[in-house]
Amino acid sequence: MSSKPLAFRMRPRTIDEMVGQEHLVGEGKIIQRMVKARHLSSMILYGPPGIGKTSIATAIAGSTQYAFRTLNAVIHNKKDMEIVAEEAKMSGKVILILDEVHRLDKAKQDFLLPHLENGRIVLIGATTSNPYHAINPAIRSRCQIFELHPLSVEEIQDVLKQALNDSERGLGDYKINLSSEAMEHFSNGCGGDVRSALNALELAVLSSAPDEEGFINVDLNAAEECLQKKSFYHDKDGDGHYDVLSAFQKSIRGSDVDAALHYLGRLIEAGDLVSIARRLLVIAYEDISLANPQAGARTLAAIEAAERLGFPEARIPLANAVIELCLSPKSNTAYKALDEALADIRRGLVGEVPAHLKDAHYKGASKLGRGVDYLYPHDYPGGWVAQQYLPDKLKNKSYYKPKETSKFEAALAQIYQKTKKK
Repeated sequence: MSSKPLAFRMRPRTIDEMVGQEHLVGEGKIIQRMVKARHLSSMILYGPPGIGKTSIATAIAGSTQYAFRTLNAVIHNKKDMEIVAEEAKMSGKVILILDEVHRLDKAKQDFLLPHLENGRIVLIGATTSNPYHAINPAIRSRCQIFELHPLSVEEIQDVLKQALNDSERGLGDYKINLSSEAMEHFSNGCGGDVRSALNALELAVLSSAPDEEGFINVDLNAAEECLQKKSFYHDKDGDGHYDVLSAFQKSIRGSDVDAALHYLGRLIEAGDLVSIARRLLVIAYEDISLANPQAGARTLAAIEAAERLGFPEARIPLANAVIELCLSPKSNTAYKALDEALADIRRGLVGEVPAHLKDAHYKGASKLGRGVDYLYPHDYPGGWVAQQYLPDKLKNKSYYKPKETSKFEAALAQIYQKTKKK
């Protein structure tokens, strides 16, 4: 058997052997059409680790029968790329499979650009980073961008079965009894990462002694030992990070405690206390706000406690804050009111400050600096007196639209309506 890992040996040799990524390689889909027409464009494949980026790249190369070379943007230097370019000049076209394409430095980028432009080198780049953020625009504009998705449980099982039955590249020469529970654990526990599932299966087989009849029995215990923790991928600079943060806030806004705790857990697993803290404070003032005014102060206290404690204990005050925010009444009236005022200002609805509100220190007004005809509220019962504060062109505007989400905001609403009537 080859010394190379099972996941490497089981890479598809052609597009027809691909499992998963049907939106790209399925019948009639873009990469399938490109291969059939033998008309390849440079492309960048991006997505989490272990879902088939390099596999698609090698399958494309194998399906088209063009010469191909595999390099890594970190390990290989400009000289290696020059060798590929010379080969392209002789053969007319070479596919360059480039891992970690987002790590290309400027010298390598500048060298590649003219070869991509004239089509001699067809670049198939692979990256876990979002290419719209991480890849030089000059390279990006010359490539098609394709996003890959984690494989489903059923697709992972298909790959594992192929590996178990393939005598040439897989484990078909072994007599293996893989229990259904072990299969479930490998396919569910890898989080869509087929590489992790294959590596765990190979470890389980090679580390188990055969029984008297020569069978290697892989049960759930062996599977759990070889794939001890569900694979969790969270790239703090990628789209997935912002998707989780968005789902976290929307779950709290929607008062779904269980979903909010799930997304909090994912952020904690990623070790991202900074983003958790920032998002919780935003939620306290954007989504809870006047419906529970103390939520902001308590959330800040929980964040400060979490920062002092650090993980893993930081999860305790964070859980308290999340549950309170989830179950608090919700109000967005404060920031919506300000946004409406800002929108008017940006449209040019400003107007002159009323004369009685202007700074009157230099206009011979009272020693207290009060404008002419200004009514000082503290001189009146209840500390309030009717007078115009908005500029003339906006004097009838009502930005704040209160909701009676709690006793506190209901009381604010009553006061607001009273002042507007006067």
